[in-house]
Amino acid sequence: MREVIGKTHIVIPGDYPPHIEGSPHLDLLQPHQVTVFTDLPSSLDEQLARVGDAQVILNSRAQVTWHEEALRHLPELALIATCSIGVDNIDLPVASELGIMVCNQPGRTAPIVAEHAVALLLAVAKRAAFFTESMRAGRWERRDTVYLRGKTLGVIGAGDIGSAVVRLGQALGMEVIAWSLHPSSERAEKLGIPFVTLDQLLATADAVSIHVKLTDATYGLIGARELSLMQPGALLVNTARGPVVDAQALTSALDAGHSGGVGLDVFAAEPIDPHDPLLACEQVVLTPHCADTTPEGVDLLNSGAVDNILSFLRGEPRNVVG
Repeated sequence: MREVIGKTHIVIPGDYPPHIEGSPHLDLLQPHQVTVFTDLPSSLDEQLARVGDAQVILNSRAQVTWHEEALRHLPELALIATCSIGVDNIDLPVASELGIMVCNQPGRTAPIVAEHAVALLLAVAKRAAFFTESMRAGRWERRDTVYLRGKTLGVIGAGDIGSAVVRLGQALGMEVIAWSLHPSSERAEKLGIPFVTLDQLLATADAVSIHVKLTDATYGLIGARELSLMQPGALLVNTARGPVVDAQALTSALDAGHSGGVGLDVFAAEPIDPHDPLLACEQVVLTPHCADTTPEGVDLLNSGAVDNILSFLRGEPRNVVG
């Protein structure tokens, strides 16, 4: 681990859209030098120029990525603190090799993200986006919607967010099942649900909600084969990471009428390409990776990132990834 001695230069390299600029939590860092950039770097060279002498990076938005080509050019960097749970935009093995610590905020906004996931599920089930666009176009179309009570909800990933979705699904009166990379009987008993295989979950559930982190094991976890296992008309929600689901296969399932509807907060490329065929699909509800972007969520993440930095500078690092 790299050490930081004396006054620390803390850089926020791309706070856009605004996340932490003006936050009262930044006042706690006043003994140190804090530099905030309120736009995104336009190139790797500009990104490196912004953080060249920084000992600490506070990554307020996931758009600023820290891959090997950047990390190896930052000999002073000791810590990357994120305003996030996910760290898939950071090359963790290289950071570890170089002695750069990475601290995230596991579970901090889990109830907020879970609420968003269930909101997407309800919006898809009730065809909210479809009916809104239809009425804006001057039509008065009536189609069946989905009554969720008594239906089966399959939760993929039973960490903090997935567990919160389990509880919300149960509150709606749904039967809940789950799949996890690391199932246990103790966890199943605590949540009051059974763990099943992924294939069983997909074949059984009327609605599926995804809550796994993006890793080599989960990249493309839901592809054409998995989507074909889902019941005709089943609903799918993804608030995890876009690449967990094969976007082309998902669009094909929607176009073929096999999927009953999809709610997405995350995409393979962000912002989504305005010509992405997914945008032309009828039964989709889309939000721009904003599941925890509520005033409460932003404040929690800002305070958590600052707390992680202060703990690190005291020599008591916490929430260390890896």
